[in-house]
Amino acid sequence: MANLYKEISGGITAPQGFLASGVTGGIKKSGKKDTALIYSQSPAKVAGVFTTNQCAASCVLLNKVNIKDGLAQAIIVNSGNANACTGERGYQDTQEMVSFTAKKLDLEKEQVLVASTGIIGEFLAMDKIKTGIDKAVADLNQSGGQEAAEAIMTTDTYSKELAIEFEVGDELVKLGGIAKGSGMIEPNMATMLGFLTTDIAIDSNLLQEALVEAINQSFNRITVDGDQSTNDMVTILANGKAGNNIIVDKDEGYNVFLDALKYVCTYLAHQIVRDGEGATKFIEVEVKGAQSLKKATKIAKQIANSQLVKTAMFGQDPNWGRIIMAIGASGVELDLSKVEIKINDTVLLEQGERVIEHSTETKANLLNDEEIKIEVNLNLGEYSDKVWTCDLSYKYVEINAEYHT
Repeated sequence: MANLYKEISGGITAPQGFLASGVTGGIKKSGKKDTALIYSQSPAKVAGVFTTNQCAASCVLLNKVNIKDGLAQAIIVNSGNANACTGERGYQDTQEMVSFTAKKLDLEKEQVLVASTGIIGEFLAMDKIKTGIDKAVADLNQSGGQEAAEAIMTTDTYSKELAIEFEVGDELVKLGGIAKGSGMIEPNMATMLGFLTTDIAIDSNLLQEALVEAINQSFNRITVDGDQSTNDMVTILANGKAGNNIIVDKDEGYNVFLDALKYVCTYLAHQIVRDGEGATKFIEVEVKGAQSLKKATKIAKQIANSQLVKTAMFGQDPNWGRIIMAIGASGVELDLSKVEIKINDTVLLEQGERVIEHSTETKANLLNDEEIKIEVNLNLGEYSDKVWTCDLSYKYVEINAEYHT
């Protein structure tokens, strides 16, 4: 798929008609960037997918309302404070963020989306929020994508962005994205913050369908620690500046765009896993031979979320016993005599029985690399699925034990 697209610089400001900025408003004690602004110079079609956490933050609730008409023009983001579980005052503060940004950009408040990320349960310092918005509006520019990517980070160790270009009909289309996420990462759209921009012309309903499908195969297939966040979302703005014939059907142009969207989303999703809190290894879990896609996915997630499996990978211990434990704990019916387990193409379990013994040599050969492939074949059907995760290290405990302090 990669050779269909040309990777370009610029991130979310690579598509025509988009500006961005990332500034310091004073929210974070570290003094790092904490306010990002994404702005389309013309009204854009909008789509969004949001966390399934029942304690969703006020920014999630407000965005669900603001995307209903299918149009938006700006996204304001603060990091360092999630403004989640803060009651009526928190919701009013979110509304004030939107109204203040809209006024500064001369937009209707319904045209502005909002996102917050950071510590749960604390009120926003609105004076610092407004300082950040003032600076972000003043600093909007065509090369501000990198700064915006930095400003949305919390425990991330590096910013995550990608931009590509591809052809739809006779027109060159650009698509850019940024994301943040390192901990509190679990599939089912409780993964992180992601913001996408594109200059393609497309119907808003089709844009929503494409985003959902792309997310289901990317962000909803990653997990770091199995915890769902209260604030997470992925949104996309499409302003039509590429000049292609507007996509109103699921035709060839739609499919080209959908594949491109999957490409960008998958790249960003993988970057989140690679930057998992304290992670030292990127792990792909693939389950084959299942009787349904749902069953393959359920087992893959069970393995990927197993703390025992993840710590074994960190300790470079190819302990297939922990993997078979996770498979059995998934609740999916199976025939143990048919199960096969491989790690990095080496068969460890076949027909329900051990193939090789645990040894120092085995550990060195199998798990010394930074990338690990766990492959399970149930040999019961034709369905398969993949989930991406990382190992669980001492550093993860340290980061989260000291998160609030």
